[in-house]
Amino acid sequence: MLAAAGIEFAVRAGDVDETPLDNEVPRDYVLRIAEAKARAVEAADDEIVLAADTTVVLGSEIMGKPKDDADAARMLRALAGRRHEVITAICLRRGNRVVRDIASTSVRFIPLNEAEIGDYVASGEPMDKAGAYGIQGLASKFIDRIEGSYSNVVGLPMSLVYRELKAISARS
Repeated sequence: MLAAAGIEFAVRAGDVDETPLDNEVPRDYVLRIAEAKARAVEAADDEIVLAADTTVVLGSEIMGKPKDDADAARMLRALAGRRHEVITAICLRRGNRVVRDIASTSVRFIPLNEAEIGDYVASGEPMDKAGAYGIQGLASKFIDRIEGSYSNVVGLPMSLVYRELKAISARS
């Protein structure tokens, strides 16, 4: 058990298949995965479960975590010099009540050359991140601008979580 701001919380991970369904649109995908994660963990009726899922979307392509270095390099080449969306769905569950919501942030990469991509992939940082980059890490130098929530791009839109936590807590 951990405590923050007078609230006790515990981290529990659920096992969820994150494979997109055929023709699944990105918003539906992250909402489905976030809810599956929230339902995959045991919790008492008075506990609030928070789950989230983040994906990078370029055009209609859902870019999850890269499978290997070559996949990471492919994603970075595609993102280089272009704008894309980072979409995070959150799901709060308390007893039988479920609240789902989405944050979306527009991110623009600078153009990248092969050496920059290779060096970044070799750092290992892209391997556990949707879209093969972490805005809060070494890839921060590749980001020209964002429109929307920075914490969403990191992976958890804090203002959205805060707003929905207040709402679900008030309904108890």
